[in-house]
Amino acid sequence: MTIIVFGSLPFSGQSGDQIVSKAITTAIAALFKKTGKLQANLRVEPVAKLLQGSVDGFDFIGNGMLMYNGLRLEAMELYLQAVSIDFSAIFSGKVKLRQPTQATLRIVLTEEDLTASFNTPFIVEKLQKLEYQGQSLHFQNTQITVNQDKSLGIKADITIGNNQDIVSINILANLEVEGRTKIQFINPQYQGDNDAQLLGKAIIDHVNNLLDLDKFVLDGTRLRVDRARIKDKEFVFYGTAEIDHFPERKK
Repeated sequence: MTIIVFGSLPFSGQSGDQIVSKAITTAIAALFKKTGKLQANLRVEPVAKLLQGSVDGFDFIGNGMLMYNGLRLEAMELYLQAVSIDFSAIFSGKVKLRQPTQATLRIVLTEEDLTASFNTPFIVEKLQKLEYQGQSLHFQNTQITVNQDKSLGIKADITIGNNQDIVSINILANLEVEGRTKIQFINPQYQGDNDAQLLGKAIIDHVNNLLDLDKFVLDGTRLRVDRARIKDKEFVFYGTAEIDHFPERKK
């Protein structure tokens, strides 16, 4: 039966699991502005189960993924078990879940990814919502570095309101996961004069309020982080993704 069905479709030489793997890869790639290497591998035995939309699971590995808001991921890995999909939607280029599913995940961010992200309009606009002494802030040249002791360096040039004088902040802090949903800068040490230190404290408090994962995820998904580690100037997050549905492709 499966030979007859798949043999009649316009995917010459491909098995059912290869067809679905390709469709999933294409659907996920469409959620990002730019991607590097992507690979989705289906696990299904026997393949005939695909006709009922039953999949034992699938693994997705992606590199160099640029989101539409400008945030970049060096790598993202998703591992799903017991997935139920609408098989008929595959051939219209869509992946539809019949019921919510959960995946284990691994996300890697480089030092360069974080620096680039903190300079995107998406993040800058959120940072500039902070009022300091009743005035707006304007950020330039934000830089994130990883030190040998695994602390983070945060530097930025800031102007306050219409004042053109630049206040340069220089902060050392550690990274911590709070309640599985928030990434927090902890144990901050503020460098510079008193003005720079007071401004730095206000910014860290503001950034910590911003770094709620639910504010950054794709529609239809929820991320929960169980563990974060820093190694070789990379930030690696381990956790789960609860997926209600695959988000619609950006227009």
